Amino acid sequence: QFHSLNLPFCAFTNTLRTKIWPHLHPFKLWILQISQETPVTKELVEEALLPIQVTDRIFFIDLANRQQTTIPLQIFELEDLEELHLEKNLIESIPEDIHHLKKLKVLYLNKNYIHYLCEELGELKYLQSLDLSSNPLSYSSLHIISKLQALRQLRLYDVNLDEFPVELCKCLHHVELLGLSGNNLRYLPKEVVNLRNLREIYLQKNRFESFPLELCRLLNLEIIDLEQNLVSFVPEEIVSLSNLVKLFLAFNNLLSVPDTLHHCRRLTVLDLSNNLLGRLPPSFKHLTEINEFGLSGNNLEKFPRQICHWMSLCLVYLKNTGLQMLPSSFARLTHIKILDLSENFFDAFPKEVCAMENLEILSLDDNQICEVPPEVTGLSNLKCLGLTGNRFSVFPEEILLLASLEKLYLGQDKGIKFLTLPSGISKLQNLKELYLENNCLEYLPPSIGLLTSLEIVDCHNNLLKELPDVICQVQGLQKLLVQNNQLFQLPENLDSLQKLQLVLLDGNPMTDPPIEVCSQGKLAIWEYLREKRCQKAMATKGMLCKAQKHLKNPVSAVRGSNVANFHWTRRGLSLIAK
Repeated sequence: QFHSLNLPFCAFTNTLRTKIWPHLHPFKLWILQISQETPVTKELVEEALLPIQVTDRIFFIDLANRQQTTIPLQIFELEDLEELHLEKNLIESIPEDIHHLKKLKVLYLNKNYIHYLCEELGELKYLQSLDLSSNPLSYSSLHIISKLQALRQLRLYDVNLDEFPVELCKCLHHVELLGLSGNNLRYLPKEVVNLRNLREIYLQKNRFESFPLELCRLLNLEIIDLEQNLVSFVPEEIVSLSNLVKLFLAFNNLLSVPDTLHHCRRLTVLDLSNNLLGRLPPSFKHLTEINEFGLSGNNLEKFPRQICHWMSLCLVYLKNTGLQMLPSSFARLTHIKILDLSENFFDAFPKEVCAMENLEILSLDDNQICEVPPEVTGLSNLKCLGLTGNRFSVFPEEILLLASLEKLYLGQDKGIKFLTLPSGISKLQNLKELYLENNCLEYLPPSIGLLTSLEIVDCHNNLLKELPDVICQVQGLQKLLVQNNQLFQLPENLDSLQKLQLVLLDGNPMTDPPIEVCSQGKLAIWEYLREKRCQKAMATKGMLCKAQKHLKNPVSAVRGSNVANFHWTRRGLSLIAK
């Protein structure tokens, strides 16, 4: 299926006729994706039915985000249509003609203004996926959905549900995905156990105070999302969910998690962040398949050594957990790619991390680290390093040995600040983003012009007196954030940075360009710099013409001016100001 070819519609249909159709025959599979600029007309739909000499079939139409107030009637003439996207429109009702789409399998109507569901919707016997999220649906019409007994996926996010209709639990025996996040649910009806094929259930942002016990009887469940509720208790019966793969319980009120969870041996993702946990059950060491684990925002009594047995770990989030050090056994977790240890109490860069050669993102922001050890060179694949808000008195030059680094965060919004950026910064040839805010830098080294991959420079809240002219060599630069410094002028060729999208200069005593120009944004600054260069070029040309005139008439030149004001250089005449 060709969902999009990024072509104008006429070019799209010509391509279908001349290039694509010969290869598709005899499948006769057609997809119509109408761009926002193309009005929906009968002629347009008919034009898509190419080539005209065969019987064509349209299976897919995308009319999402087109400010549609109704569903175009022409759509209901497409008897072979299987997938219809109408999300993000202004549709208030579903017309009765919807029943003509007898082969429809996928219907997206999320983010509209639909209040009631018509009875005819229930006649779509082959519908497998229905999304009615973010509509002001009337609870009284939801029973219509119970007639769609072929449904595999039902999404009712953000529809202001206070309870889930019992009728749906009794009739939708084939549902595998149920999305109910963003509602006001406090419980699930006991009849939910009839959804025996349910594999994924999303209950995020509701009002559950305990883990729904009924879920423990749905033995095919693989994903449970109960984030951002009020859950304070998880039953031991969760042991029965032997197929559970992902469990999301972040942002709740859990004081503990049941020991029986360790029997869910297929679990690969476990997020317990931002609860009230002090420790983990010792038996959790048996959850050896976990590759993503979140425990951030819990006040841990000590480091949970159980996770050192999880050799498959790739993503670890331990932000704001009260940690001061890592156990030596943590170094065994060599598959970790993302590690968040920010907002803790490390007073030294943890050397246990330095052996993780697969680590790509390391956050140690907001700790009490004073220096970086030489062993950091072991992080040969590190792409992003966060060290903002620590206690460095000078720039830690050991970082310059991390050749793979692409993003470096070294803002010092608290504690000691450093005064200089070493010229060796040019060693980081892969660096794309450099954040040095809230320090006391007066200058940027000329070597910064050698960072040809640089896209973002953030030096706001420093003491910069000028920007080096060589910054104009960084042709990939997209954002230059230097507000609240002591700058009074900009490099005269700064506008040569064609990819530069954002320049922030607020809080500087600018005179060249003046503050009133800077406040108007990049385009005004660029115009000022071009005009200044033009005036300078004209002035230089005028002086050269005058100098040449005097040189042609030496007598008058001596009488009329001080010849000593001019001298020859290897590249021509230059004027010496006196």
